[in-house]
Amino acid sequence: MRIILLGPPGAGKGTHAGTISQLKNVPHVASGDLFRKHQQDQTELGVLAASFMSKGELVPDEVTISMVEQRLGEPDCGQGIILDGFPRTTEQAKALDIMLKEKDLRINHVIQLEVNEEEIVERLSGRFSCTDCGMGYHEKFSAPANKGICDKCKSTNFTRRSDDSPKTLRNRLSAYKEQTALILPYYSTKGCLKSIDGMAEMDIVFDEIKKMIDGD
Repeated sequence: MRIILLGPPGAGKGTHAGTISQLKNVPHVASGDLFRKHQQDQTELGVLAASFMSKGELVPDEVTISMVEQRLGEPDCGQGIILDGFPRTTEQAKALDIMLKEKDLRINHVIQLEVNEEEIVERLSGRFSCTDCGMGYHEKFSAPANKGICDKCKSTNFTRRSDDSPKTLRNRLSAYKEQTALILPYYSTKGCLKSIDGMAEMDIVFDEIKKMIDGD
């Protein structure tokens, strides 16, 4: 079983990929995690990627593709994989097809989580967490019972992610749309692309995904 999950920031890709990974016993491979691991380990690819990122430039496709190719070659990927954050471009999608074809494999499902952008901005920009214990909150949906006091550890110290500002989120959503505008038709012509309402309740979204993949 080989699945690609597509969706913008806040669509729930990581959450659903993690659940599917446990259910089907196949690895969840997120491109962001690969970048971090290569940079932490100071691999040749990690150093190369960092040289572009430090200048605010996009990491070239060939670097990202090489990282994914290495990961796909590891033993735990033999029975399947869930890709999250890759491919992002048509060149990456074509390279992935070549990697799999060499192993006589293919992508079974490409699942797009469709979302409402303004609701995503509201969902993510309202997030904050306790600095001391990590308990997560939301201004509108799950605020502390007592304003300014953590329910879990009673701390009064809270923090927000710097990339959760509305302006930054809209920029990330725009970048995602530009990237996926070309790969959606690529997979649609192959007949493996399906879309799900990513704004539904998490359990409902997961049930829809499970129905799609249970035949594998």
